[in-house]
Order: sequence, then C-alpha cells, then structure tokens
Amino acid sequence: MKVRFLITLFTALQLNTVAQIHYPYPTQSVTISTEGKTARMVYMDIQPATPSGKTVVLFHGKNFNGYYWKNVIQYLANSGLRVIVPDQIGWGKSDRPNLHYSFHMLADNTRQLLDTLGINKISVVGHSMGGMLAARFTLLYPERVEKLVMENPIGLEDYKTFVPYQPLDKIFTKEKQATLESYKKYQHSYYTVWKPEYDQYVDAQAADLASPDFQKIAWVNALTYQMIYEQPVLYELYKIAAPTLFIIGLSDRTVVGKDLLTDQQKLNHGQYQILGKRAANLIKGAKLLEMEGVGHIPHIQEAGRFNKILVEYLKQ
Repeated sequence: MKVRFLITLFTALQLNTVAQIHYPYPTQSVTISTEGKTARMVYMDIQPATPSGKTVVLFHGKNFNGYYWKNVIQYLANSGLRVIVPDQIGWGKSDRPNLHYSFHMLADNTRQLLDTLGINKISVVGHSMGGMLAARFTLLYPERVEKLVMENPIGLEDYKTFVPYQPLDKIFTKEKQATLESYKKYQHSYYTVWKPEYDQYVDAQAADLASPDFQKIAWVNALTYQMIYEQPVLYELYKIAAPTLFIIGLSDRTVVGKDLLTDQQKLNHGQYQILGKRAANLIKGAKLLEMEGVGHIPHIQEAGRFNKILVEYLKQ
C-alpha cells in the first residue's frame, strides 16, 4: 500500500510539472460554430517586426499542439512572415467538444478563424496529421492557398486497407490508459536518437493527463484516431494545384495503428523513403526534399536546416 501511495504521489508531482508548459507567444481565442455547437478555438498570431505582407498557417499533428512549432514560429516571423498557429478544436488549449470529427470540419474551423482575422491568402504548412489537414484545406479552399508544405504527413497510405479495424470503445479504453511514460515511449519512435530537449514535447502532450476533463479528452483522442483511419486524403492529392513542397525525414517509419501490425507488415509500411516520392508524384509540379537520417519531426530534429528550407520556399 505504501509503495502504491508513493507511485501515485510521484506521478502527481510529474503531472504538476508537466501542466506548467507555457506557449511561446500570447494566445487568443475565437468562437467557432460547428454542428450546431460553439467551441473556443485558441491560436497564436505572431506579427513580424518587418512585415512582408505574407501569412503562413501551421497545422499541428495529432500528438501535438501549437507549442511544438515555437522554433519555426520565431524563424518565420524574423523572416517577415505573419504566423498563425491554431490549436485545432479537440487539441491543446482549444475546447474538446464531443463532435463528429472530420478533416472537412477542422478545415472549415480554420477558415472561420481566418475570416475573423480578415486574412484571405495564406501559405499552409502541415506536419503529420496536420499534413492531411493541410491537404484537405487546400482542396476545399484552393483560392486561398498560395503554397502548400507537407512535413512527414501521415496518411500517405490508406491505413484501413492493412491496419485491423478497432471499435471506437476499444480505442477509447486504450486512450484512457495513457500515461506520461506511454506518451514518451511513443514519441521516442519519432527520432533516430532521443535527446533530453525532446522531453518538453512529451510534457506538452501529457499536460492533458492532469486535466479534470481527461475522460472527455480521451474520448476526443479516440474520435480523431478514427478520423485518420477512416478519412484518407491520399486519393485526392492529384487534384491539388497549389505549388507544393514535401519535406520528408527518410528515417521515419510512422504508421497509425502500428502496434496492431505483424513484424512483416511493419517492414512493408511506413516506409517514408518510398511514400514521399510516391506522394510527390501525385501532385503536378510538386517538389520533394528528403532529409537523410531524420525521423518524423524534421522541424525539431533538424531545426536549423528545416527552417532555412521552409523560409526559402515560402518567400520564392
């Protein structure tokens, strides 16, 4: 009993530390209307000291929020770009309503945010799940997108064709069992070599564990897993007309639902050295930049090189 108490106390102290993650820039919020409900969408809006007149929107991945873009934000703003960084409804500091989550809905939420800010033309940068969302946004609102950048996007294969289906209740049960250690173990797979400075991004995700609404958050996490599984955008990439750049860390082996695969299946899927080329060939005129020895998050693992590549492309 004493050991269990000490473990519980240690976990509580860990989560208390985690919960103190602070976003790198001031946050604002806007009320979004969707499915007959309203929800608060939190975002950062960073104005450059010397504006170029261009705006870029950053779409985060499923296991992240706006916090992990901090180094990218600074570099973009220093280069004269206005940077909008939303926490999508269902993530981070934004509300977590019980909705039918879809990439169409998330794209429309972002459209509502941009309309509120009076922004018509943007470049879009999406990482991981954010790459799927960036593609969907570009397909829905092609007249608003000047350039599209996808950084190690997931969904470059149709997961439901090879990952076993799981009922939503089963996914929810797994999400409820999440711990700081389970989040850290999963994020370890994103990098070729783990470094202590990556702990902060685990902490940013694990802040949810300390929330009194964690059961609701776990439910939304399950819904958004299902969204990724059921709503591939891969088959529509050929319709994208905006200038597009893929930035691909070649050591990435991310597969949504990878723990459900056999060892042989794991060798056959998540091969970004193949998936990146295949995806770039689907979009007319798309460019592909491959980063050797880099995993799922180039903008963290190779921040300096990534930021330089990104800014050069956006300012061309």
